[in-house]
Amino acid sequence: MLQEVIQELLQSDNYIQQQMTCICEFTTDGRLKNALLFASVEEYCLRPVRNQPLLVYRFVNYLRRTQRGGLTQVPSQDLVRLVSEEILTDDSDRVNLVDTQAIAEYQEAIQLEEQQALRQTVKQEFEDYLQENLGQEAVDWLQLYLQGKPQDEIAKKLNKPIKEVYRLREKVSYHAVRVFALKGKPELVDSWLSISLKEHNLGLTPKQWQQLYEQLTSMQRQILELRKAGHSIEDIASVLKLKTHQAMGEWTKVYLVAQALRSQE
Repeated sequence: MLQEVIQELLQSDNYIQQQMTCICEFTTDGRLKNALLFASVEEYCLRPVRNQPLLVYRFVNYLRRTQRGGLTQVPSQDLVRLVSEEILTDDSDRVNLVDTQAIAEYQEAIQLEEQQALRQTVKQEFEDYLQENLGQEAVDWLQLYLQGKPQDEIAKKLNKPIKEVYRLREKVSYHAVRVFALKGKPELVDSWLSISLKEHNLGLTPKQWQQLYEQLTSMQRQILELRKAGHSIEDIASVLKLKTHQAMGEWTKVYLVAQALRSQE
């Protein structure tokens, strides 16, 4: 039964799937892949949820789904034995092993950690981009902006006229949306904001998606459909007999309309 629980974990758990993808990116050696995967699974299974390993919750939930509860289904020679759905902790508190709320809270915490890590990665990547393309002042503006500082306070911190600070904001905004998010690191930004085209329909609700479609030209609809099907801008340009920069320009318009719809929400 434990083997089946681990197999289910490997096949359906989002975190383990992400770890497997990362491992494949770092090495092609089969033995090393297996060793890293084993270590990842072991560490993940032993993460505590209310003083109990996550594997315990997975195991009990598996038994409930397959209706194998009870002593008659637990082999006497195995290390894991299901005696009760409840256990006593060291301080004599009774803990329900099938505490789905605790599991949901734990998974939510993991997702939050991953989201924060993605945010930090995006921030660092964008700062590096600004440093290279606009200079240190743009980086300083971004850092102050992310701290929640208003433009007049940023102007004082940077010792610049307020008009120059507003122009700097426009430059950073332009590069953030039209260059970095669309051309530089689109996959990273889409993953962070959960606005990927394939998985999240650009972060739009069904109603907003319909609104987007209605606002597009025939050409832009074709580009949207081809992008959703996984085609690159170069391929789309070839199919529609456009130059690459023309196809990219039309896709940018689609992206900006979607962004406007998200902002309205």
